[in-house]
Amino acid sequence: MSKKERLDKILANMGYGSRKDVKKFIKDGRVKVNNSIVLDNEFKVSPYEDEIFWGDEEVLYREYIYIMMNKPQGLVSSTDDPRTRTVIDLLQRQHLIYKPFPVGRLDKDTEGLLMISNDGKLAHELLSPKKGVNKKYYVEVDGYVEDKYIEVFKDGVTLDDGYRTLPADLEIINANIISKVYLTIQEGKFHQVKRMFESIGMKVLFLKRVSMGPLILDEFLSPGEYRELTENEINLLKSHINVI
Repeated sequence: MSKKERLDKILANMGYGSRKDVKKFIKDGRVKVNNSIVLDNEFKVSPYEDEIFWGDEEVLYREYIYIMMNKPQGLVSSTDDPRTRTVIDLLQRQHLIYKPFPVGRLDKDTEGLLMISNDGKLAHELLSPKKGVNKKYYVEVDGYVEDKYIEVFKDGVTLDDGYRTLPADLEIINANIISKVYLTIQEGKFHQVKRMFESIGMKVLFLKRVSMGPLILDEFLSPGEYRELTENEINLLKSHINVI
């Protein structure tokens, strides 16, 4: 049996309102537990076992939420921005109540795999340089990407500010006037992929993240669409970074 917690605390933590708002909602007789109206704010429930209703809406309790989004161009990877829309603006209320945040970031004009969660520990481990989590990008470049650049990127390149990147894996799909490649890095410096190609005199025209660690972007998600991770995907992520 799961640990029992105060009803008002559970509802407030899940984003149904402030503790004060939740208490009033309960006192107004608008919350049911196991089909019975509860008027006591301090009433304790087992959130994973008891059936709780907030008005006509069933409260499906869980501590964490894990979302895979195909981030579209034009949105910033943050929880709030006074000047433009963010990726959080795409989420439905049923997901917003968990107060999730982007795990890492993608530039405004970059699209592709973005994980959104409220699991701070998992996010910290995924982004930790010590874990060395691979991030793979599909890149279209204005310039002929020759085979010699595979070794150049493998050795690490020096960016415009003097920073030398860690070794990166360059896979050439099609070398032409506009080349198509995959680039796998373990870092996330500001505009890093674009600056890496600028270091060899080329400009990135299109950038899309296709994977992060073992998590691969769902090909059925169009830009702007998202879904929750499967249990298998969550377990793969956690085992990849040794998080229980």
